[in-house]
Amino acid sequence: MVDGAGRWGRRTLLRRSALLLGGAAVGSAATLEGTRVADRRLPLAGGPASATLGSRRQNVGGGGVQVVWGTRTSTPLVALTFDDGPRPQWTPMVLDTLAEHRVPATFFLVGERARRHAALVRGRMGGHEVGNHSWAHHDLARMDAAAVHDDLSRSHDAITAATGAAPRLLRPPWGHLGGAVLYTAAQLDYRVVLWTLQMVEGEFPHDPAGHARRIVGDVRPGTILLGHDVGDERRLIALRGLPDMIAGLRAQGYTFVTVSDLLRRAPAPGVAR
Repeated sequence: MVDGAGRWGRRTLLRRSALLLGGAAVGSAATLEGTRVADRRLPLAGGPASATLGSRRQNVGGGGVQVVWGTRTSTPLVALTFDDGPRPQWTPMVLDTLAEHRVPATFFLVGERARRHAALVRGRMGGHEVGNHSWAHHDLARMDAAAVHDDLSRSHDAITAATGAAPRLLRPPWGHLGGAVLYTAAQLDYRVVLWTLQMVEGEFPHDPAGHARRIVGDVRPGTILLGHDVGDERRLIALRGLPDMIAGLRAQGYTFVTVSDLLRRAPAPGVAR
């Protein structure tokens, strides 16, 4: 009886194991099929993740888009960039500091703010460069191709009207890239510019000079440096330390250039550095 009971227990265990495995397989297949169905419902061609639109010829201008985080240069060059403006609280302070020290910079402007505060930048962008930072600083990587195109075109026109210069560079908010962003950048003949190094104001509360020393120590030739001329109070640390940052980099032999100038001076791809 004991042996029979043991055999019966083993048979039951094996049968139940087989049922469990079969159920798991069925469950996995159902999950996979559910995923496929969900994927088929997504707006794939032209959706946020897709860098193509439809099945016909792709209308993407020259047929490509460059994405840069920085470059390497044989001479000590650095490109200073400011995002999110213009706004009355800080943008004039930045422009005044740059003018005093004769430093060019690249401003990635939000179109809606450029239209609303056009007087802040009108006539003050000589020697500087402007880029497109979206219409209202929403996440372009969550939008489909039509929405991204509408957003960036609207912003492009507002920045051009406010500054007198048409932007040729794009920096998407938060550096978020989706396929639709790349597709639209190619359509509008933009270069996508991210950054090599970002200012870290939160690490240096009440210490503009300390923050400036940190940035000076981290910059390398060909760096694209990200700052902001809009934000909360802690970002003022970087702006108040901007003269020390400029002086520190110049003491190390650095020359300040716009992003486009930096990229023009960079070696061509495949050239030994």
